[in-house]
Amino acid sequence: MLACPHCGAGLDRDGTSLRCPANHVFDIARQGYVSLLPGGTRVVGDTAAMVAARATFLDGGHYAPIADAVVAALAGVQGCVVDVGAGTGYYLARVLDASQERTGLALDVSKFACRRAARAHARMGAATADAWQQLPVRTGAASTLLNVFAPRNAAEMHRVLRPGGLLVVVVPNSDHLTELVGALDLLAVDERKQQRLSEQLADRFEPVSQRVCRFPLSLTAADAEAVVGMGPSAWHADPGRLRERIAAVPEPVTATASVTVAVYRRA
Repeated sequence: MLACPHCGAGLDRDGTSLRCPANHVFDIARQGYVSLLPGGTRVVGDTAAMVAARATFLDGGHYAPIADAVVAALAGVQGCVVDVGAGTGYYLARVLDASQERTGLALDVSKFACRRAARAHARMGAATADAWQQLPVRTGAASTLLNVFAPRNAAEMHRVLRPGGLLVVVVPNSDHLTELVGALDLLAVDERKQQRLSEQLADRFEPVSQRVCRFPLSLTAADAEAVVGMGPSAWHADPGRLRERIAAVPEPVTATASVTVAVYRRA
């Protein structure tokens, strides 16, 4: 599945490393992932604290309905599933659990995320990669792509997906966690997010289906802190002030999860 980030040639296992025909070598970290970020990459991925918060929140099952919707969207699909912006590998692991005929590749720019993704499932590999650059995946190698709350590079996703392959994208709706946004002064979701997604993919992918997944959340104060700490607001919120605001909200902290699960086919 993997391709050299320097020359684009295929990579093969060579002991505890991966090697391309041009002798570019990439060591497999002891945590099980491989770094395939091109030299000079300046994109900053999620921190160790953000990844830990995401693992805590997702392992609590709070977003299980979203994972169920992703799994349902891929009913009957087999082969290699590549998750671009996979985080801890939570959603990809659920997809792999649904079929023994699937293997998975988790790509994320954060080494902290890839450390967890490498251990998330026996049929999942993990590599650090920048979604905005050329993906370290062979052309047409993926049968399916996942993109859950993550950046999208339409040209690269089109290149690595086989003809007729499916792309499943999950984006938050404008009312996603809206109760927390108001109470905790968080970043709001752009109301044009779904429209911008359609515009990004229009030339390369054909829409297949679209489903709104909306459900209530009942959270402890620790859960609320984790869901904020794993998302974009974590870059802007002061941890001390955030805890003060959360403490002022009666438990259980109620909120609404609201996302759109959209399926596209490679044109």
